[in-house]
Amino acid sequence: MTDWPQTQARIRAHSPFLARVVDRLPTLADCLATGDFDAALAMAHAAGSPEDGVARSLRRRRNAIALTVAAADLSGAWDLDRVTRTLSDFADTALEEALAAAMQERYPDMPHRGFVVLALGKHGSRELNYSSDIDPILLYDPATLPHRDREDVADAAVRIARRMTELLSAPDGDGYVFRVDLRLRPSPEATPIALPVEAAIGYYESMAVGWEQAAFIRARAAAGDMELGDYFLRQIRPFVWRRSLDFGAIDAIVDISRRIRDHYAQGQAFGLGYDLKRGRGGIREVEFFAQVHQLIHGGRNPALRSGNTREALSALADAGVIEPDVAARLDAAYILLRTIEHRLQMVEDLQTHELPKSDAALDNVARLHGLADGPALLDLLTPHVEWVGRNYDRLTPQTDDTSLSHDEDRLKDQLLAMGFVDADTPLARIARWRGGTIRALRSGPSREALEALLPGLMRAIAKAPDTARALNRLDDMIARLPSAINFFKLLAARPALVELLAEILSHAPTLADALARRVELIDGLIDATAFDPPPSVEGLTAQLGALEPGEDYQALLDRVRQRVGDRRFALGVQIIRGGDPLEAARGYGRVAEAAIETLANATITEFESAHGRVLGGELVILALGRMGGGLLTHASDLDLIYLFTGDFQTESDGARPLGATLYFNRLAQRVTNALLVHTASGPLYEVDTRLRPSGAQGLLAVSFDSFAKYEREAAWTWEHLALTRARPVFGSPEARTALNAILAETLHRPRDFDELARQAVQMRRDIATHKPPASDLDVKLVPGGLVDLEFLIHVSQFRYGMAFDPDLGKALADLVAAGHLPADLIAAHDLITRYLVVSRLVAPGSTEPAEATRPLVARACGADHWDSLLESYAQARQSVGQAWAALAAPYSEDI
Repeated sequence: MTDWPQTQARIRAHSPFLARVVDRLPTLADCLATGDFDAALAMAHAAGSPEDGVARSLRRRRNAIALTVAAADLSGAWDLDRVTRTLSDFADTALEEALAAAMQERYPDMPHRGFVVLALGKHGSRELNYSSDIDPILLYDPATLPHRDREDVADAAVRIARRMTELLSAPDGDGYVFRVDLRLRPSPEATPIALPVEAAIGYYESMAVGWEQAAFIRARAAAGDMELGDYFLRQIRPFVWRRSLDFGAIDAIVDISRRIRDHYAQGQAFGLGYDLKRGRGGIREVEFFAQVHQLIHGGRNPALRSGNTREALSALADAGVIEPDVAARLDAAYILLRTIEHRLQMVEDLQTHELPKSDAALDNVARLHGLADGPALLDLLTPHVEWVGRNYDRLTPQTDDTSLSHDEDRLKDQLLAMGFVDADTPLARIARWRGGTIRALRSGPSREALEALLPGLMRAIAKAPDTARALNRLDDMIARLPSAINFFKLLAARPALVELLAEILSHAPTLADALARRVELIDGLIDATAFDPPPSVEGLTAQLGALEPGEDYQALLDRVRQRVGDRRFALGVQIIRGGDPLEAARGYGRVAEAAIETLANATITEFESAHGRVLGGELVILALGRMGGGLLTHASDLDLIYLFTGDFQTESDGARPLGATLYFNRLAQRVTNALLVHTASGPLYEVDTRLRPSGAQGLLAVSFDSFAKYEREAAWTWEHLALTRARPVFGSPEARTALNAILAETLHRPRDFDELARQAVQMRRDIATHKPPASDLDVKLVPGGLVDLEFLIHVSQFRYGMAFDPDLGKALADLVAAGHLPADLIAAHDLITRYLVVSRLVAPGSTEPAEATRPLVARACGADHWDSLLESYAQARQSVGQAWAALAAPYSEDI
């Protein structure tokens, strides 16, 4: 039981408003004395009666709830979350009842629909102040809102809105319920207080400014037609949560904070008169700090979208966006600042956020909180306010005061001082960017963003391993951008990304080209987790398939491309930054498998809606080649075979039934299209299905029975060699087990080994004839390269009837362990594979990498320098070549 006499004594001594409510509600005070605040809250909700009318009933309930909440808060029985949620829930109730009453008065015989109240601000996040106004946006649907004959529906909506607002905010002897501020609606100086929903959607899609984006982080439907509210919020979700960073919106938030600091200058200095809400280090700066990071990362991570400040801080810490210590200190400061804010408002039920300007009044607030005096309250607040202010200052990027001159001679001196050996090339590039001929740089704001970035950008380019190459690729990239302002602002705000960009431009044309197509790929590198290995296939599948409510199949296609593109780009950057190419290759493999799983499941669901299901049958996908082995490069396509289980004579059970063979062939084509088709987010994977039974002349999807029969009776030797790297990547566990049994039976079947080896040697010769290597560094096709090693491993697997693992490295290790192949082939395999993976990024034409890039390639392959790598590569080729020649020799004379 709480000490009600002590709490009541504080109330009577320091809160005239609450003291008056205690006197008005003695029965409630008696209930509070028992310490049962839940019972008191129930009594408070029943304080009004229907006979009082809605307005008076709500006011009486509001006073009773205010006393209950204050008593529970002051006594320590309720924490901040319980206090603010209780106040917010009552605001929802009040809005619902006032709206219902307004509609009932005008349209008693019509259904009450088509009008919704959207809560924003602290009400939207369920963090409402003790004495606060509410900031709703009022929307209506002209097609469903009730109105009288010959009454304009817009007039009807405005009348409903006015009456609802009057019921809540007009004061009487019991006070008011809530002050209602409708100025957060679009263009409040020119628009009616209630807006048609489609007009509001159009505004937020095309005309809204940055601060409105942040405001809708906290938006929710609070009263009225909730379905209409949910529809509106779904439609504007892309405006709020953008996958591409909108630094205009982020700048707007930071600018609001600057203007608040300037406008409320008297409330900035900590001490008497300090503004707990708007002051430096105050409540707003905790909220804005969270919201800026939510806008940066929330478009990609839905877990960060909570409107509640404390929940947002926790989520940001859990995701690694902000440090756990920062989140904890912001949370502690927020709790204290909001609690003292409530004490200020409890004194006389005023919407105030400022500490009193007199010592006596400050002493009064401090003692209401349970402290000795005003100085004790200031001592309690000081460390939190100072730390929050310093932390918030980090959001403002430290700008370089030294801008680049527009005078050519002066600019040349600046560039030489930065480290450029030859200033003519950067001079020409800067002149081109400033010239206004590039589409992305035609607007004033984009040129301003460029000028702010140029000093840091050119300094990073000057230090790049290959300045000329980096400059040329940067110029090409800027020329291809539809808009550059966010890209430039992001780089200006994140200097580390400028250095990373210089590395990408210097070394990795593949990544530079991807960045030119989708500049927002750089956004994903802000988060340090971008450099972590991708999670498991299951974890990736959950991320790729996480759709927002109301999104459809086409949205999923686009979303998978975005997320897979982000992952592949980050894996490429990991390699450039020194990551192990073998680990990156495994990451590429997991990402591709998750994409197959996600898109196949979604395509099946879409297909079944029209054609139903085939009883006892399911689609199964078999991967071969690099995809089967689970190690891809950045450029790998997907070698897939589509199969299905069940009876091929069965028919589907949908509205448009299909026979099983036609059903699964059409479904397989849909899955292929889902992987192939370009959307607004670009391409995904190239898919090669030529390894299916009978090749390009055969059906795209065949039954398990047909597949087993084909492999048993008609398959060519090369097809059985390909099956050594086959692995089911989609299908139920039962189907995968059955398919693996078919593969095992095929691979272990007795055969004429000499004939197999003879055909394999001929195949390798044919490849050498028709696909000669591009250079000695074409590690896949050169003699002693990866293709020779693959043939060596596959033929050895059949010779010894073992090591049929789709992972080439594991199969080789098993053969070496059994004494069938030389041990030095393991190191040769790893070196050649690492080089292949990194070369697809830095030298996609399989030619020698640029001189500045060679040290990077050497490090990626585990060598100290380029010459050492070439020496190890020569040894690896020799090991592979000798082993393959020894195996092939007995069969070469017959060819």
